[in-house]
Amino acid sequence: MKLTALFGSMMFAVALTCSAFAVDASKPNIIVILADDLGRGEYSDFGTKDIQTPNIDRLCHEGLTFDNFYANSCVCSPSRAALMTGCFPNRVGVPGVIREEDQDNNWGWLAQGVRLFPQLLKPAGYQSAIVGKWHLGINSPNTPTERGFDRFDGFLGDMMDDYWTHLRHGQNFMRHNQEVVSPEGHATDVFTDWALRYLDERSKSKEPFFLYLAYNAPHDPIQPKPDWLAKVKAREPGLSEKRAKLVALIEHLDDGIGKVLAKLDETGLAKNTIVLFSSDNGGVLSNEANNGPWRSGKTHMYEGGLRVPCMVRWPGHVAPGTHSNRVALLMDILPTALEIVGQTPPPNIDGVSFLPTLLGETQPEPVRDLYFVWREGGLLHQGDATEALRQGDWKLVRDNVFAPIELYNVKDDPKETTDLANKEKSTYRNLSVALRRQIQRGGGVPWQPPAK
Repeated sequence: MKLTALFGSMMFAVALTCSAFAVDASKPNIIVILADDLGRGEYSDFGTKDIQTPNIDRLCHEGLTFDNFYANSCVCSPSRAALMTGCFPNRVGVPGVIREEDQDNNWGWLAQGVRLFPQLLKPAGYQSAIVGKWHLGINSPNTPTERGFDRFDGFLGDMMDDYWTHLRHGQNFMRHNQEVVSPEGHATDVFTDWALRYLDERSKSKEPFFLYLAYNAPHDPIQPKPDWLAKVKAREPGLSEKRAKLVALIEHLDDGIGKVLAKLDETGLAKNTIVLFSSDNGGVLSNEANNGPWRSGKTHMYEGGLRVPCMVRWPGHVAPGTHSNRVALLMDILPTALEIVGQTPPPNIDGVSFLPTLLGETQPEPVRDLYFVWREGGLLHQGDATEALRQGDWKLVRDNVFAPIELYNVKDDPKETTDLANKEKSTYRNLSVALRRQIQRGGGVPWQPPAK
């Protein structure tokens, strides 16, 4: 641990002792910022030399960094479904990417009757808003305001074909609640501006709020603003064109996060606001993303496709500059938030609260199977699913639907270089049974909309 972080932790501990600080009775505001396809190593505090992210770094320095944090899938929709429900995504009807505008290539439908993040916070008095990417349904009844959000400013679909026109296949999925809107500007700026406007409004209210700020950066297409690209090229002349464009897009995203943090400071909201930052899956290798030392990237069940950044800042509660080795996932954010605000999570969710870890308490790893899934079409998948299942240090990987399942010990072999399926046969059999059990659990939930 760096000396500055160690000193900050010591001072924080002294403050706790002197004031007998416990979780504040006043309900904190909650902001979850989710990047799209951000690799595990794509911020400068990680040690990456060709990128400058002072605002993501600020969250590291002022809060806790999870060193073993995972998305629930290697692609978008399933991870977002897990975040919103606290469940493995196949258990809520989203084992793959939702593309309702293309029914022949649609692999998810968010289950009815499942209560989402904003609905579960509502009894505690929370107002909820989503700004940015939804990707859990473009049609009724699965639009954001129909699934519990009080406000929606963003786009419904999976991606934009252009960061400036905001269109997808020539269609406009940008909305203010249910109203079609056509904002001008780069999508990152649009979403930042909408988030700032929302924070200004909430600063005038005494009600606590939940803001889900879901940027689409740095998802394809890699379209940074020209001035940001010029800045990166001048600073890092040795970068390839691809890498320079990706770095510029990420640094522009970081600047938007910085504006959000500055607005919290300006309005006085910062002192009673939790800010959590993460990503929906690993980075895209063909875009020269940095997923750290781990194997592979987005669309793969190896560690590089599943490990994502996660930092949590909560002034007065989370010790600054600290790290946790605890294994946690996007689906754990919901039960953590509910415990903070005094609400009981639904009894059948898969996520586990990591609140004790945030507060610096000893928290044993829960005994649980971790299941990751991505169902997809095309010649690559033919409608089948790639999957991974982890028990403790052992991880079963089905990264290719036409190839044998692999087995790794991720503690001894974090880069997944040595397949032990033929050597550790007992472990392989046990994890295979557990994998089939998860497939059976999800099999009871439809992942296509009902026939009309």
